[in-house]
Amino acid sequence: MISDKFVILGAVLNLMGSSRYVWDVLKGRAKPNRVTFFLWALAPLIAFGAEIHEGVGLRSLMTFMVGFGPLIILLASFLNRGSVWKITTFDIVCGILSLLGLLLWLITRHGNVAIFFSILADGLAALPTVVKSYHHPETESYLVYLNGAISAAITLLTINNWTFANYGFPLYILVICAILFVLIKLRPQKTIIAKQTDDT
Repeated sequence: MISDKFVILGAVLNLMGSSRYVWDVLKGRAKPNRVTFFLWALAPLIAFGAEIHEGVGLRSLMTFMVGFGPLIILLASFLNRGSVWKITTFDIVCGILSLLGLLLWLITRHGNVAIFFSILADGLAALPTVVKSYHHPETESYLVYLNGAISAAITLLTINNWTFANYGFPLYILVICAILFVLIKLRPQKTIIAKQTDDT
């Protein structure tokens, strides 16, 4: 176990990754899915409130940053209308299911249940971007996911009391960010190799 003050380093990494994504959006290199990023902002911020209620402490800073980053990326997408991914029916369905997960939290009003449903909501919100990252990795910015995974790993290393309130959201963030990083960073190489094979 390491000092929980390392969570601050993770928060800085999250901010750096989000800032890079914002820059890529403003330059037209990244096209965020607004459904995903709206819900990615909403669900973690609810989980952050639940973690505070459950006494998670400084480690909840990671959850806050996981919501704050998508919020500033979402706002940036309104500054460059050319950097927006077209919303599909699949996106809307995932968004509705994600909101349903958040509604279930409002009904239960229990800390751990809120964290669980926030993870569920966040995961459903992630599906459109996972699909987009697989088919069109060039429309994403990998650094935000790499830094998010590192931040989550740091947070997990600070845990000395392994309760769901402490590890639930960081573990989920580690997994989803790792998946997105691999899809965005490695998929283009596979696409290039496949294209070269077809040309020969």
